[in-house]
Amino acid sequence: MFYQGITKAEIINVSNRLPVKIGKKIEKSTGGLVTAFEDIRDHYNIKWVGWSGSVINDQEKRDVLCKQLESENCIPVFLTKKEVSEYYHLFSNSSLWPLLHYFIAYSSYEQDWFNTYQNVNQKFAEVVAEMAQENGIVWVHDFHLMLFPKILKEMRPDLKIGFFLHTPFPSCDVFRCHPSRNELLLGLLGADLIGFHTFGYLRHFRSTILRILGIDSEIDAIQHQDRKISIGVFPIGISWKSFDKTMHSAKYESCLKRYGKNYEGKKVVLSVERLDYTKGIPEKLKAIDRYLAAHPDMHEKVVFVLIAIPSREKVECNRAIEEQVVKQISYINGKYSTINNIPVQFIFKSIKKPDLCALYSIADAALVTPLCDGMNLVAKEYIACQKDKAGVLILSEFAGAAQELFNAIIINPYDTDIFVQRIHEAISLSQENAQAMIKSMKENVIENSSENWARKFLESLTDVNNDSDFQITTDCLSTEDRHKLDRATNVVFFLDYDGTLREFENNPDTAYPTNEIFDILNHITSKKGREIYIISGRCKEDLENWFSGFNCTLIAEHGFFWKYVKDEKWQSFKEQVDLSWKREIFKILKHYALSTPGSFIEDKIASVVWHFRNSDPEFGESKARLLVDELSAMTAKMPIIVQHGKKIVEVCSQYINKGESLKYVLSNGSCDVIVCAGDDSTDEHMFQVDNSKVISIKIGKGETSAKYRFTTPSKFRNLLRELASTSG
Repeated sequence: MFYQGITKAEIINVSNRLPVKIGKKIEKSTGGLVTAFEDIRDHYNIKWVGWSGSVINDQEKRDVLCKQLESENCIPVFLTKKEVSEYYHLFSNSSLWPLLHYFIAYSSYEQDWFNTYQNVNQKFAEVVAEMAQENGIVWVHDFHLMLFPKILKEMRPDLKIGFFLHTPFPSCDVFRCHPSRNELLLGLLGADLIGFHTFGYLRHFRSTILRILGIDSEIDAIQHQDRKISIGVFPIGISWKSFDKTMHSAKYESCLKRYGKNYEGKKVVLSVERLDYTKGIPEKLKAIDRYLAAHPDMHEKVVFVLIAIPSREKVECNRAIEEQVVKQISYINGKYSTINNIPVQFIFKSIKKPDLCALYSIADAALVTPLCDGMNLVAKEYIACQKDKAGVLILSEFAGAAQELFNAIIINPYDTDIFVQRIHEAISLSQENAQAMIKSMKENVIENSSENWARKFLESLTDVNNDSDFQITTDCLSTEDRHKLDRATNVVFFLDYDGTLREFENNPDTAYPTNEIFDILNHITSKKGREIYIISGRCKEDLENWFSGFNCTLIAEHGFFWKYVKDEKWQSFKEQVDLSWKREIFKILKHYALSTPGSFIEDKIASVVWHFRNSDPEFGESKARLLVDELSAMTAKMPIIVQHGKKIVEVCSQYINKGESLKYVLSNGSCDVIVCAGDDSTDEHMFQVDNSKVISIKIGKGETSAKYRFTTPSKFRNLLRELASTSG
């Protein structure tokens, strides 16, 4: 069943604008998103939150409007004139929109705009947080509200939040240009499901969070802090029901006859888009000019109908495009017009749906050639309206729709010569071939309707926590082990540092202990019968500088150096360890450091470490795998262990590891329980120690032999704080 499990669930839909036009009376808006939700209203109780579209400062008028909108299940968010300007016109449309569409030079930024954008996202979140049912479902749309998911999740963690981006998501190199990139990405990661039109946009998003935030991801999910965020591809469709209904109306038939008569004997090439610099209208007109120049025999036989809908008129770049387009059209018509035909007919307004469907139906070809577009539903609308006669779709490869409509004539709109050739081919194509091209695309458009798009997204959002392949932990110990710790007279805490007690930093030198860490450790050691060992791959100088005078035993370089409580000097765990292998290993690591920008070598007494935390993450991991393979082949002839940890490859003596250190503590102490914790492969040696006294804890993702898993250092510190308060 299509709606099994979520029939009549309440959905709070959140977008920049409400789906209504507010004038003397309230009328429903048109558009892909609006009709998508109209088609699923029988299955969901939908409430819509958005800006009313006008500035209303009078509270009494606001109250009246709220009452009027109740019947439409709409809840308005009221914005001031300043907020409309800075949140909508400036930050959303002049800063984010151009960047998301690869027009970096058109993007501008002011901190005040971002502050207002943040405040407006907060306003939206407060409205939703107050009205949402417990464990409710919220679906938020588009780049105007990229901070919204995180804000709402912090206010209402019980809610399931879906976010869908209706624009492209650009490559990392483009998105990283935005000054507020970190905040925007973290805002999106407040969602439980993030959806994109194409896999390419999803791939760019994964690459961006990896390179900017340092967050790894799977192809369909991201583990961030203690949460799983699903990501997916959901190409939006059109409301087939709505177009089919229009094409069976008397108004449509009337329009069809009128346009058929107007354009009788002519080839009609149609273009429909908003007048926006992303749509490639100047490039299209350049191709039309070149086509007419190359085919003088067509001057009276072809008409190009360009419908441009005014859009974002307060954006300066769009005003400039409007002027350019008008000049180009005037030039073309002045050059190629005859007494019997004006080759370019320019309509600078939106037209009613019956007229639009009729034009789609009679057009011999459609030019849908944006320079960059998230999906472009015009392409799908044109396909849907092909009935008795089949037209030909010329589609830009830079529109998301090109990923689905394979039988269209796909072009690069910047390649004018090919563009001209494809126009000629399209209007010269036989009906038999045109019908064959349209058939499979029309089936796709009908099957992948906006209704199915909405249904699939909502089903995925509802099921987002049911993915058994992605391990989510409870961040707690069993009742049995908690009782064991509470009853124990002597407890040893055997703790790794980086990634366990402390979060990683891009610069390892800045990962010094926080006051929180010192408070927790002091609290533990103040209890009778409680000891702390801090064991790390770091050199002894780092541990000495950070923990000097602290009441714990320090173990450096995975166990090579020890400094016991109140001892002044460091001791070697094993005096006669063979380190002759270091020279040859260092040469190999040096080669990888030179060939991997951003990486470096740390030469310790008993080990050598190659760090690649500041390298490109994918390139660094690829080089690390090659290095591990090369070094692993040498372990048969050298007494070494190769360890691939968090952004490092470390080579150390096979006689020195954290497991050997843990065994030593077990054999030389009188403890009842040892809590050992670590985060990467270097800690697996101690997790594999088979002893009933050991409670082993893995921090973070990855395969492990540990008994427990805690998702983040923060969660683990919470456990230590609890243990310090309840035991001893």
